Amino acid sequence: MVLVSNKELMDKAYEEGYAVGAFNINNMEILQAIVSAAVEENSPVILAASTGAIKYAGMDYLVSMARVAAQSVDIPISLHLDHGPDFEWAMRCIRGGFTSVMIDGSKYPYDQNVALTRRVVESAHACGVPVEAELGRLVGVEDEISVTEREAFFTDPEEARNFVEETGCDSLAVSIGNAHGIYKGEPKLDFERLEEIHGVVEVPLVLHGASGIPDHDITRATKHGISKINIDTELRLAFRDAVRKVVCETDVYDPRKFVGPARDAMREVVRHKIRIFGSKDRA
Repeated sequence: MVLVSNKELMDKAYEEGYAVGAFNINNMEILQAIVSAAVEENSPVILAASTGAIKYAGMDYLVSMARVAAQSVDIPISLHLDHGPDFEWAMRCIRGGFTSVMIDGSKYPYDQNVALTRRVVESAHACGVPVEAELGRLVGVEDEISVTEREAFFTDPEEARNFVEETGCDSLAVSIGNAHGIYKGEPKLDFERLEEIHGVVEVPLVLHGASGIPDHDITRATKHGISKINIDTELRLAFRDAVRKVVCETDVYDPRKFVGPARDAMREVVRHKIRIFGSKDRA
């Protein structure tokens, strides 16, 4: 198959009440782990790449690997820019072959976020590429802020409705207690807020910072409009732990001998997430 768009994957998920996993890629082994797991589970999947990953691996390498993967299997795969910081990055990725982009203007005041998002939407839609936006702000779990301060970053339902109408974005990432990185304790998602947002916003919703959120909360979130769930940290941890085990317990120096087990470990993480997200057998 050829690479498809996030809109194609997420609209179906939104209508049927499940979520598609967006797993971050940085190299070939991570991509192979994600795709092989999706094939085994007969699931659609989103390959997400941050600007950092693009700088590390190279635009052409990442796009070429994603295209080869899509052409080699019978499941739908999209290639998505994760947390695009500005208009220029979004356009660069569209020109480079990405089939979906995110513009993250959440760090800006509301009006500036609207203006930036609308500009990206207008240009991306002209190229047939859907746009994910973000309203509310995700902090890192390492940020030293109080619960009250953290809640100030949460997505406001009424603002969310207006934002989607004003920008024309195809999906919206929300802040409901989720955070980037490794959670220090069990995260507490604000499901009442999520339900309110779902009730007034008519596009699929996105949950970032999902690594470490309990399975039962993930399943519950998919019933309230969450149609795309991002996983990165748990893949990194699986990679690190597998490599460390081989390096510390053996004297092997062939990179295939420790990167291979890391790939296997990441594949199992992806398989589990696919089942929790409800996308198994949805390809």
